[in-house]
Amino acid sequence: MKILVPISKVPDTTSKIAFTDGDSKFNEEGIQWIVNPYDEWYALVRALELVEAGGGTVTVINVGDATSDPVIRKALALGAHEAVRIDVNPADSFVIAKEISAYAADKGFDLVLLGKETISYNGSEVGGMLAEFMNLPYISLASKLEVNGDTATLDRSIEGGSEVVEVKLPLVASASKGMAEQRIPNMRGIMAARSKPLTVVPASGAEAKTAYVKYGLPAPKSAVKLVDPENMDELVNLLHTEAKSI
Repeated sequence: MKILVPISKVPDTTSKIAFTDGDSKFNEEGIQWIVNPYDEWYALVRALELVEAGGGTVTVINVGDATSDPVIRKALALGAHEAVRIDVNPADSFVIAKEISAYAADKGFDLVLLGKETISYNGSEVGGMLAEFMNLPYISLASKLEVNGDTATLDRSIEGGSEVVEVKLPLVASASKGMAEQRIPNMRGIMAARSKPLTVVPASGAEAKTAYVKYGLPAPKSAVKLVDPENMDELVNLLHTEAKSI
């Protein structure tokens, strides 16, 4: 089975976020980059588990410039067999999906498995677009995935319960929490990643459909108010006048 796992480069959650150019551009200075956790912990690890059990290959793909290479090497250290970087700095989700679909169109992948969203933008857009461009079925927010022959069985959480669907391969699916457990690359994997192929290919020329006009930081958290347990009148007053506006 040939599995393609798109991965994104995102800021580490401890990074200090700031903006430039009139708050229209993310300031990347001093940022520590990591593999998007939904792509790494769930999509990539589950892809590796499927291949370890049934044979095949896992290819990771990233749309980005050379600053993405260390992040891609991390995915190779975890066990991916090869990697591809499409050499363009994407302006929006449309460009990412269009570029990946252009590359993957004639490669015969049985499964495209990616995280449900990036932790930086939380858009959940690429999976659906990718499935449309590749003319493949799409199952989003899957928490379990099993493959038997040419049939995939996926579990999805829905309001009040869960849903189980069966789909013929090939397909595109996005992974959410529960798909797999995080792996830590060992020294052997880190050393092997240095010699695994990382192919850089030119972009197809997809043009962005959207532009980021302005970024803004969330309002700072207000201070905690402590209320004496003997002063219930004050507590009731605060619940009526302040708590309901939070």
